[in-house]
Amino acid sequence: MRWALTLAVVVVGAVTIRPMGFSGRGLAGAVLFVVSVAALLARGLPENATTQRFAGAWLTGGVIAAAALIGVSSSGTAYLFAFFLAGHAGYRLETKWALALAGLCSALCTGAILLGAGPGQQQLPWLLGLATGTPVLVGILNRSQRRAVRAALAASESAERAARAEARTAVLSERGRIARDVHDVLAHSLAGINMQLELADALIDTGDLEKVREANAKAHALVRESLKQAQWTVHALREDALPLVESLTAMVGSAGGHAGLTVTGTVRELPARVTQNLLRIAQEALTNSARHAPGGAVRVELGFAAASVTLGIHNGPGTRPADAGTGSGMGLIGMRERVALLNGTVTAGPVTEGPEQGGWHVEALIPG
Repeated sequence: MRWALTLAVVVVGAVTIRPMGFSGRGLAGAVLFVVSVAALLARGLPENATTQRFAGAWLTGGVIAAAALIGVSSSGTAYLFAFFLAGHAGYRLETKWALALAGLCSALCTGAILLGAGPGQQQLPWLLGLATGTPVLVGILNRSQRRAVRAALAASESAERAARAEARTAVLSERGRIARDVHDVLAHSLAGINMQLELADALIDTGDLEKVREANAKAHALVRESLKQAQWTVHALREDALPLVESLTAMVGSAGGHAGLTVTGTVRELPARVTQNLLRIAQEALTNSARHAPGGAVRVELGFAAASVTLGIHNGPGTRPADAGTGSGMGLIGMRERVALLNGTVTAGPVTEGPEQGGWHVEALIPG
């Protein structure tokens, strides 16, 4: 549209503006017409290719040439060049400079008309000269709209970048959660099964079939327990709500006759992610106690307070030698990560006094 209007102004001016020739007033008119056309065509220059100073210079030159063309020509539409250049000044220049150039345009064009430099110039009303600067307001309005659109686009792009960053953070957080769940199920379960199978292999050479059967039975029990824990993990990954007390009861029951659960306070339903992480912490602690203190008494405490929930797992020293092999070293790290996600605190360490001296304790405090 802009190029169509520009071309129309140039064509109409070439057809109507007179005189134009190769001598005298006609030569002056031709030169001023060419300068005005060049200034008008310069509107197509990209904004980032010109500075404010350069744009102000060529627009000022174009306005002067257009006003002079009005004075030199005896007929035609020379004033259209002034109209379009004033409007573009409002679009391209800062407001104060655009208004100043528009005022200069109106003054020069009015002066050219009143002075009547060319024959027949008096036929143009002097108000037309004053009006040549008014398109600057349209240019300023267009510039304001352009800046508003650019600001909206920039804000949209910024919001999109923030959304992508948030989505990436959520994905990384979810990956970390899945990694902890996989560790809890696979690392412990497979390590225990592998120990029992290695023990069975070693006992085969001794010919003690009773102990081989016992090791094999323990391996099968671990497989069943692993399947149960895998089901818990699937529930957790699907964000299904698990009953905390019932799940802890089943978990403690599967740990053996030396473990017991005590619940204090008023039991209430907790958010799914709190329940999931508390169950994983309990699972990690019970597995560690069975590995490092086999045969030792285990005490699990779940306390509901008005603004928090506390889970404690305490075990005494083992009654038989531990043969747990080498752990992954990720258990306590996983516990701390889970509690940190819930804005809670966790303490873990050896028991140094009391009837459980020589054992280990884990206690997680979750607000809410």
